[in-house]
This record gives sequence, structure tokens and C-alpha cells, in this order.
Amino acid sequence: MRDNQWLAKRLEWLWRTYFADVPVSNEVIVRFGRSARTRLGSIKFGKRKINPRSYITLTGLFRDEQVPDYVVDAVLAHELTHYAHGFHSPHSRLYRHPHAQGVVTKELTARGLGAIVREQKRWLKKNWPKFIRDY
Repeated sequence: MRDNQWLAKRLEWLWRTYFADVPVSNEVIVRFGRSARTRLGSIKFGKRKINPRSYITLTGLFRDEQVPDYVVDAVLAHELTHYAHGFHSPHSRLYRHPHAQGVVTKELTARGLGAIVREQKRWLKKNWPKFIRDY
């Protein structure tokens, strides 16, 4: 089973490899959350007023190693894109809405993650319903 330390290493690798131009402007904590079936990931600010932490939470279902690493990576990269675009991060907000005109997919593709996103969508469509039933 995967743990939060494993998840932190995946985030660090993604950041270093694909998001090196995005400064780490505050503390970013990544963790597994409850076993959500439809919300695979989220990013939120903490409650501190001055330089609040950003929390990236992924569904606890991703702890299971039956879920391929690239599925986890695609969700983490999605949340990192929100961070880079100024949603729940100290960065300037680039868009009014976080998913306006498909900006997340466009950003991930421009960063060289398009194939991972396509594979993730393919795997989720084919395997996620059965995975949820069997879980």
C-alpha cells in the first residue's frame, strides 16, 4: 500500500521534472484523503492568514497499487496546474475559473504530460467502475 511519504515523493518528482518553472511560494502538503469515488483530487488553502499552506488531497482509493502510478501522477499534475495558475496558492490567478476553456489539459499537454493524461482517462474509463465495485 502507498502512503503519504510515497505521494510526497511523486509530487516532488513531478514538480522537478515538469513544473520546475513554478516557484514553491508556500508550504505544499500532499496527502491521501477519504476514499472518494468521484473527486480524485483537490487543492485548498489552509486556515492560516499569513502565507497559508496549500493542501493537495488525493482520494484514499489511490493507496491501492492496482491503480497505476500514471493515474496518480496525472491527478497530482492536474492539482499542480491549479497551483501554478494561482488557485489556492500565493501565485497570481491567471484565469477567472480553474477549468476555463480546458486550460488544465492544455497546460498539461504543453508541459509534456499529454500522453499521461490520455492514458489516465483511458484507464479510468475502462477500469474505475469495476475497481470501485470490488473495493
